[in-house]
Amino acid sequence: MDKIISKKYLDELTYNVIGAAIDVHKELGPGLLESVYQRCLFEEFKLRNILFKSQLIVAIKYKHLELEAELRCDFFVDDCLVIELKAVDSMIPIYDAQVLTYMKLLKVPKGILINFNVTNVFKEGQKTFVNELFRTLPEQ
Repeated sequence: MDKIISKKYLDELTYNVIGAAIDVHKELGPGLLESVYQRCLFEEFKLRNILFKSQLIVAIKYKHLELEAELRCDFFVDDCLVIELKAVDSMIPIYDAQVLTYMKLLKVPKGILINFNVTNVFKEGQKTFVNELFRTLPEQ
C-alpha cells in the first residue's frame, strides 16, 4: 500500500462497493452462479469508476521467496480493500478465513465478504472485516 488512506476513505469505499453489490443483486436476484455475479460486479465497478483488479493472484512471501499457492482474490479494490464473493446457501468459517488471509498477504486493512444467495445483500449478505492495520489508520 503506497498511498496514505484513512478510515473515512475506506468507509466511503466500502459503502460504494456494497452499493454496487446491492445494485447487481437487485438486477439479478439470488440463485445464480458466483461467476455471474462476479462478471456483473466487474461491470458495475467500471460504471461507478471504482478502481479494481479482478481475480488477482495472491502470492505468499516466505523467507525472501514468493510462493504461488493458487490463491485468487475476487476483487482487490483501489489497492486497499479485499472483496470475496460467494453464492452459497450458508456461510461457513473458512470463507472468513479466506478474506482474512487475503488481507494479511496483501497487507491491507479491510475486506468484505459478499454472499449473493440471499434475499437482501445489505442485511444478510455482507460481512466486513478489519485487522490491526485498520486500527493504525488516521480517522480522516
